[in-house]
Amino acid sequence: MNLLHLNDRPGAYPPSLYADDCGPRAERPPLRGEARTDVAVIGAGYTGLSAALHLARRGFRVTVLEAQRVGFGASGRNGGQIGSGQRQEVDWLEAHLGRDRARALWDLAEEAKALTRDLAAEAGVPVGAGIAHACRTRSEVDHARHMADHLARHYDYDQVRPLDRDALAAAIGGGNYAGGDLDQGAGHVQPLALALGVARLAEAAGAVIHERAQVTAIDHGAPSTIRTDQGLLRADHVILACNGYLGDLDGHVAARVMPINNYIVATPPLDDHPEILPDRIAVADTKFVVNYWRLDDHCRLVFGGGETVTYRFPRDIAAVVRPHLLSVYPQLRDVPLTHAWGGTLAITMNRMPLLARVAPNCLSASGYSGHGVAMAHLAGRLMAEAVAGQAERFDTMAAVPTRPFPGGAALRKPLLVLGMAWFGLRDRLGF
Repeated sequence: MNLLHLNDRPGAYPPSLYADDCGPRAERPPLRGEARTDVAVIGAGYTGLSAALHLARRGFRVTVLEAQRVGFGASGRNGGQIGSGQRQEVDWLEAHLGRDRARALWDLAEEAKALTRDLAAEAGVPVGAGIAHACRTRSEVDHARHMADHLARHYDYDQVRPLDRDALAAAIGGGNYAGGDLDQGAGHVQPLALALGVARLAEAAGAVIHERAQVTAIDHGAPSTIRTDQGLLRADHVILACNGYLGDLDGHVAARVMPINNYIVATPPLDDHPEILPDRIAVADTKFVVNYWRLDDHCRLVFGGGETVTYRFPRDIAAVVRPHLLSVYPQLRDVPLTHAWGGTLAITMNRMPLLARVAPNCLSASGYSGHGVAMAHLAGRLMAEAVAGQAERFDTMAAVPTRPFPGGAALRKPLLVLGMAWFGLRDRLGF
């Protein structure tokens, strides 16, 4: 089963609002014949594009190999939320790694947000401000309030404002949540526009990007040999930036990173519903299968949610997501959905990204667990630093222990079926 081709037409972006907004794009040519480069980057999502950009600006010859199109995967399909911190909150990091390492990881995540904003500004892509977190229970609200105080006291971060039930309801214009918080230092962006913009920056710096250049094998060595369906590339360094589309290119990473699917819909402009997100913030709730949403620049609601227990997208994605949307905004019952699309992201056992040195001259970053818009851009920068001989910051992230899934890559699909069914049931029962 190859997720690169299971749900999508070769060379075609999904039928998303983002792809429609960005318009048709001329394809970059695939790799044909033999070529030589300093660094081969496999995957043209946020991770690979950021690595290519930072390496090219350091003077390296960089070649990016993308099996489909730039931003084809999760980078061009996600909810666009630029969240603060790591996927795990700092209290979890403190308990498992200690306060000093938790602070180092927090600081890296703050750098990730700043980097993403800087790249968006350089590429001319607007970034909205603020993400609200909608809690379903009183205990979650209490924890959110505690974490806001903890971040202000111990991490010098005073951007999180607790919200009671009424304040959250006013901020989002719907839902039946117990309260939550508003992170005014977080943000949101049109994700495919960002990927395409970073690709332009990388090419302007000298990187070469090949589309429709699926890597079929890698022989690590000095140099490494990377084979595609039409060509061969020799490189001194290799960067794996494939996330949920890694396939069998590396067994160590595949055993620790599980692809999962998620689904998003979009509405027409909601000019008749000024109560919905009046301040144009984004929102994510506390369900395990998270609901997340925002308004775009044309006041169209982009809403993600829903789970399935198979890697194949459902025939009617809108029917999967609509109940989740209506659970928050029942007033949109008669509003049509103009777009519905699916995408594949990747998670790890501990929901922390997996950064790894899988061969002496091969680095990998993946498994952002739904927190990748900022962290993937930072991972690309850290891998570029490591290739250039400055690996301390890469090693800080790589030192976070990430266990393989039970049974490794071979049992990921049965685990996906069991896990998504169980946690979907828990969400529906309100746990």
